[in-house]
Amino acid sequence: MTYITLCLPFNISDNEAGRMLSTAWLFKIASHKMLSLAKQFPILPATDIGWKNVFRKIIYEIIPNRRYTDGIIVLVRGIYEFCRQLGIDFKEVELGDWLMFQQTEKEYPVRNITLKQGYKFHVTTIDYNGNSERITVKPTIPKNYKLLLDKILEEKQKHTARVVIKDYGVRKNKLWVHGEIQLTIPLNFYYKYMVRYRRNYGRLYGGADVNVDRINLAIIDKYGRLRDVKTFWFEDVARRGYPRRKARILIGMAVHEMLRYAYHHGVKIMFLENPEVLGKLKLLWIRNGRRLHRNYNWKITVFRSSVIETISIKAPLYSINTEYIDPRGTTHSKEHDIVMKRYGLDRHTASAYLIALRGIEKYTKIQKAII
Repeated sequence: MTYITLCLPFNISDNEAGRMLSTAWLFKIASHKMLSLAKQFPILPATDIGWKNVFRKIIYEIIPNRRYTDGIIVLVRGIYEFCRQLGIDFKEVELGDWLMFQQTEKEYPVRNITLKQGYKFHVTTIDYNGNSERITVKPTIPKNYKLLLDKILEEKQKHTARVVIKDYGVRKNKLWVHGEIQLTIPLNFYYKYMVRYRRNYGRLYGGADVNVDRINLAIIDKYGRLRDVKTFWFEDVARRGYPRRKARILIGMAVHEMLRYAYHHGVKIMFLENPEVLGKLKLLWIRNGRRLHRNYNWKITVFRSSVIETISIKAPLYSINTEYIDPRGTTHSKEHDIVMKRYGLDRHTASAYLIALRGIEKYTKIQKAII
């Protein structure tokens, strides 16, 4: 089953902020402790139960809450499995500079970060002496998420939850914390209540080329003829130091604008570069040392893949199907140069056209095989 995460921002102060912060720091300290211990094992357990049997007691001594303890175990094991898949030395991995705590068990209600009526959350916090206390947090709820939260309560939909601390400080002698409550729910549940258009009678195909400041859309018919092009900008996001939350909002708006435009211009299927292939190319690119500047890694790899995944998640809301194509050859090729000259396109729109064209070729072969 595939899942999606809802991010709900909040601000708290004074004693509640202190308890939220202490819980996040204990979670981080325990995560570092477990990662350090796991690196010392020549062979790690192969199952979830095995990991919990080995590490739960040790982690519980730092953060005395069973669900948060298991959240740490799931986190570190996930890092370990990721390293195995990519062939990275697990012993060389370090945790990033984050503050958060999570419950990874799917249940209703989530015991430690509990959604209540009125869009409030009762959060289990732990101070530095190991004492637990429930506090109430009321995040800002986007209008389109209110129905979704109501339905989670109404249908008792199982989910997981985490609290992420984004920033903290002291103002007028009072501690303040800014963060997010993140709920992870099944994607089919999200589509059930968030869909914008339930029918799509379009007969055209779209290709989307994602870059650090824009999405280029090319729309073609079944014969490969170019019918329309449009660029959707989010230029501010590319600026160094631009707030990530604002960046997500701008990108989300651009994605919805692009999908709405595609829907109203007859696009039935949207073709995108395969983010898994981009990930493999990224790994080879990093190993080969092809860096232009220190921001380039994040912008070109993680950023592009995340925007592509956002498009693929949001497209069904507009009854647009998505298909992935191999991104190799859609830029910096003879065919790319020919398309630019023939249609008078810039290089990004030409890439979008080639993505759509490759998609039609792939889709036609699949259709023929089915028939």
